[in-house]
Parts: sequence; structure tokens; C-alpha cells
Amino acid sequence: MKWLHWGIIAIIAGVIWNLPVPSTIEPEGLHLLAIFSAVIYAVITKPLPMGAICMMALLSMLLTKILSFTDTFSGFTSDIVWLIVFAFFISRGIIATGLGNRIAYTFMRLFGKKTLGLGYSMALTEFLLSPAIPSNTARAGGILYPILHSISAAFGSNPSTPELAKRVGSYLTLNAFHVTCVTGAMFLTAMSGNPLSADIAAQNGANLTWIKWAIAGIVPGFLNIAILPYLIFKLAPPTIKETPDAPAYAQKKLLEMGKMSWREWTMACVFVMLVILWIFGESFQLKASVTALLGVIILLLTGILKWKEIVKEENAWDTLIWFATLVMMASYLGKFGVTSWFGGYVAGHITGFTWQWGFLILSLIYFFSHYLFASLIAHIGAMYAAFLLVAIAIGTPVYLAAFVLAFFSNLFGALTHYSSGPAAVLFAAGYVSIGTWWRVGSIVSLVNIVIWLGVGGLWWKFLGYW
Repeated sequence: MKWLHWGIIAIIAGVIWNLPVPSTIEPEGLHLLAIFSAVIYAVITKPLPMGAICMMALLSMLLTKILSFTDTFSGFTSDIVWLIVFAFFISRGIIATGLGNRIAYTFMRLFGKKTLGLGYSMALTEFLLSPAIPSNTARAGGILYPILHSISAAFGSNPSTPELAKRVGSYLTLNAFHVTCVTGAMFLTAMSGNPLSADIAAQNGANLTWIKWAIAGIVPGFLNIAILPYLIFKLAPPTIKETPDAPAYAQKKLLEMGKMSWREWTMACVFVMLVILWIFGESFQLKASVTALLGVIILLLTGILKWKEIVKEENAWDTLIWFATLVMMASYLGKFGVTSWFGGYVAGHITGFTWQWGFLILSLIYFFSHYLFASLIAHIGAMYAAFLLVAIAIGTPVYLAAFVLAFFSNLFGALTHYSSGPAAVLFAAGYVSIGTWWRVGSIVSLVNIVIWLGVGGLWWKFLGYW
């Protein structure tokens, strides 16, 4: 099967490479588009890991002389790229110190007498951890899943039969997954693809800073989080509605952990400092990436992080390679005129609509096309820049277009069981059938769209984004 994919990749690149060059596109732009399209197909089908695919793309650009060596590796100098790398290191500290588990068990002790309360406790945990853990897979799979699995086992819920899975396991699994999609949309540093959206938006006149992103996402995000656990409780109701033993279980786990160690206190203080500086750092001309680096240095100096742990942080270094490559390619597709040409082409097919209706159509196409993708990053890399340009071309205010598409780049992960890393991890646990996953995902996605375009639209109007 891999050889079939390699053959298709070669065909995609070859066909696009040899197409007639539109007058508005530089020849190098069409050749870069050929490589970019091949990369996106490879990212979706995964004949090799994403980082390896992107290294092959870098080599292809150098051998074909599309870009110079300096231009080819220009993405590695982006502060947005390094922000997400530093955030991975910080997230390792949160997980390694046990602070993430302590937060989760504390909420469980407070709200866990009912299954619905367990759902809300996980939602609150997700919300608190999301600003500093840029991997939704790490949050959902590394922190929430082990806890929900332990709780499910305590109530005799396991994936062996549908009846046992429905006791509490299926509900907690679906709740953890869908909340992760929402918290990923709320903060620039909550999902590793968000900075890619921000970088593309900045190239088109919308500077999506950490604080602007958080303010724009906080109102629809809070409402979404408030509704989701109850909505999923109704869509996939657990057969066990009361969990009186859960607080005791959480208390037992907290007692086993003991009092907060100095490592946890230090990590908590650094976490609070980071959030404060991400909020107010602009006033001191302090970039978010510099703030994140400051947090990493403090964790190194205090011994919370060891250098060997940073060296072994595979996700961070892997992200650095593919993220920097995609950022660079998206940038040069714009400079060579490819994205503006595509934007003009699509805009020409939605003439006759007001920008409001035109943008609604574009947004929904962007959202539901995620059925074709198995990666949030691949979808952003393939379509965000083009759809943003089309939206701007038909008259959509630039900040409104940039934010809606960026938020949808997280929310469309709710659609399928293969949509993203958290989907793969949580679906593989076996608590939820494919039919239930898709049914709940489709309904939740519609609710999310209504909340973010409806309430969010009013909030962004108040903020002056349109």
C-alpha cells in the first residue's frame, strides 16, 4: 500500500508541475504548489511520518532550485514556530510533576458525585491545562484518558461489551474528546496547528496575538464548554447516572500523591506567570515566544526539567521540522501568487452573494471538508490560506475571517474518529462504536457551529472585528 501512495504522490507532483502557468503566478509558484500538494497527500496517507515527509520536501525544493538554502529554511526562524516548541517543553513539566493529574483529581473530588459532574470536572481540567499544553493529544490521551479509564474500571465499565461500555466509559470518552476540540480553539497555545493559522493570518493583515486569540475565543468557548457535557450526556447517556464513590476515589488518589511538592508548586507558579505574561506581555513588547522561552529556562534552572528530557521530547522536535516547513511553504505560495490566484478563482464562483452569505458558505465548506482529512495540521496547511484569501476577496473583514477559520480548524475535529490525534487515542480505547462516534460528532459539530458563529459573531461584533 505504501508503494501505491508513493506512486500517487509522484503523479500529483508531476501533473501539477507540468500544468500551464497562469499569468498571475510565477513559474516557481506552480512548482512549489506541486511539492506542497504532494506533501499534503503524504501527510494524509502517511507513507512516512510527517517530519520525514517535510524533510523530503525541503530537499526537493533545494534540488530543483525553487528556493535558495536560506529561503528554504526560513521557517525555522519564525517565532511562532518556536513558541509551540517551547510550549511542548512546558507541557512536559506539567505532566511530569503530576500537576495535571492533581488538578483533575481535585475537580473530580469536588464535582464527581454524579456522572455528569465527572464530565464537567474533566472539562474544567481541560480548560485549565489547555493554555500551556499545545498538544490536544497529550491532554486527552496523556492526562484525561488514564483517569477516565480508571474511573470506568472502578464502576465496572469496560469495552468488552456495549452494555458495560455504556455504564460510564462511553460518556466520559466522548466528553473528553469533544471538550478537547473546544479548548484547542480557545487559546493560541492549545493546539499545535493554531500558530500556523496565526502565521498565515499575519501575512494577510490579521495579527492574532495570544491575548487577542484568548479574548476572541473566551465567550463562545465558555458557553460551548458549559453545554457540551450535558449535551453529550443526553446524546450518549451513561447507564450509571450516580457516581457517589468517585469523590472518594479521587480523594484516595490525592492522598497517594501527598501534599503538593516543591516541584508542583514551582510548576504552578511558572504556569500562572506564563498566562499573565501572555496576557499583558504586549504592553512590554514581550513576544509570546520569548515568554515561553523564559518559562523553559526557569524550569531548567529549578530542575523541574532536565536537559536530557528536552532532548528526548520527540513531539517538540518533530513539530519543529514539519511546522517550520509548512509555514515556509505557505509563505512562499503567497509570495509567488498561488494563493491569491486560487482565491480569485473561487471568489469568482460565489459572486452574487453578500460577503456575509459568501463567507458562511466558505466556512461551512472548510468545516465539513474535514471528513477528507485525518489531521488538523494537514487541513490547515492545505486550505486555511486559500480560504482566508477568498474570504477577504469577497469583502469579509480580515480579523473575522481569520478567527472563524482558525477556530473551525479545531472544531471540525469533532466530526470523525480519525480526525486528529485525540480521536485516534480515545476511539482506540474501544468504549464507543463508530456509529455512535459519528452520530454524536455530527450533532455536536452543528451545535458548535451555531455557538461560535452565533454567540461568537455577536461577541466579535462587540470587539470590533466586523
